[in-house]
Amino acid sequence: MNILFIAAEMAPFTKVGGLADVVRSLPAELNKRGHDVRVIIPKYGFVDYSQYAITPVINDLVVFSLGEYRKVSVEALSVEGLRVYLLGGDIFSRTLSVYGGDEIEKFFVFCESVCEVTPYLGWQPEIIHCHDWHTALLPLLVRNCYPSCRSVFTIHNVGYQGNFDEYTLYRSGLGGYWQASLSGGPGIPRNFLAQGILWAHMINAVSETYAREILTPEQGYGMQELLQFRKDSLTGIINGLDGGEYDPASDMLISTTYTPGDLVGKSLNKQALQKAAGLQPRPEVPVVGMVSRLDEQKGIDIIVQSISAVLTETDMQFVFLGTGKEYYERALKDLEVAYPYNIKAFITFDDRLAHLIYAGSDIFLMPSLWEPCGLSQMIAMKYGAVPVVRKVGGLADTVPNLSSDLMKGRGFVFEDYSAGALTDSLKTAVAAFQEKDAWERVVTRIMQQDFSWKGPAEKYEELYKRAMELK
Repeated sequence: MNILFIAAEMAPFTKVGGLADVVRSLPAELNKRGHDVRVIIPKYGFVDYSQYAITPVINDLVVFSLGEYRKVSVEALSVEGLRVYLLGGDIFSRTLSVYGGDEIEKFFVFCESVCEVTPYLGWQPEIIHCHDWHTALLPLLVRNCYPSCRSVFTIHNVGYQGNFDEYTLYRSGLGGYWQASLSGGPGIPRNFLAQGILWAHMINAVSETYAREILTPEQGYGMQELLQFRKDSLTGIINGLDGGEYDPASDMLISTTYTPGDLVGKSLNKQALQKAAGLQPRPEVPVVGMVSRLDEQKGIDIIVQSISAVLTETDMQFVFLGTGKEYYERALKDLEVAYPYNIKAFITFDDRLAHLIYAGSDIFLMPSLWEPCGLSQMIAMKYGAVPVVRKVGGLADTVPNLSSDLMKGRGFVFEDYSAGALTDSLKTAVAAFQEKDAWERVVTRIMQQDFSWKGPAEKYEELYKRAMELK
């Protein structure tokens, strides 16, 4: 199949979140399986493309969008064999970041321009695969412009929707498609996401559990009725990991490489992490790591509430890495001051340190309030850090709870979103860590799990086939 991925970000050019990794890795896996998959993203002015050989494809095509005539262009380059199209235009070149600013106008123009340039690529997609709200107008535009093409829309986070005002809708000329209601269906919110849900031939969320959760008022963020209306076209597919980037056997960013069959390097990375964090190198004490954005979604509030109780009853070391809301940054630094022998908080983003935390931690902390898929728990397991997670979204799908004898399962799972439930799980994890032989078997088992894109790619193939069979 010919498949065109469309997204706001893609590694290695831009990476704000996990979306960028998906848009880089899934097409590569599908190409290995015999498909012709290509990607189109905006050409942002803040990105340096000088290391790539860029070929012009379209020069100065005029697109009418939001009441204005705009010149756009398309250039092509290759990333390890994957063909990538850069959609250029003034609105993209002057932007200072992927998101923020006048992002509604930016992504309106992006969607409408993609639709206009597609016939001139010299290659025509059978499937257009759109990602998150930034591309969610395309399923509607594709149905109008390319009726033989099928669209798949992936929801990475239903909480981000691309809301806009009545004037923007008037400028777009698409008012007729924002019906007040559907026959027998719910009203249509005035945002990008609603149109992707309404018009895509097939819809998927980034885990099976998340696909069920977004049908509920608690996690649907106002989209639940529309998703219920389309639930026969909705499925869930967990994300995979890029094995080239995350492999302790070949990772040059960690202190010492290691494998499931030889865990000596794991203990050496623990020592290196303790040294980097200014913590005493005590092999008998578990190191709990966390690499995360610092906000409520990631469970930082219950972490802050639980740490004093945890350290009163157990002996463990915590290493945090991340940035986010100032309140939580300050709270973690205050805890570091209060417990200098047990806590280190790195309020920054450092890729090398992130890899060392995965490799050097015994336990990985991810008590999310909600988590559509999550990659960190899979990375942690690949590096032999046993996760402590809340049973939600992709965490529920990838981390089955460990049995009391540690013979089955992959991590410590709790359900209640509370400091008490997190405290109990951490205490259970510390007790299990003392069972050295059993713990080593757990570490070996989780490192051997297959989190590659192979399985998810097979499911996406089936999703594309289902879309192709629709009228």
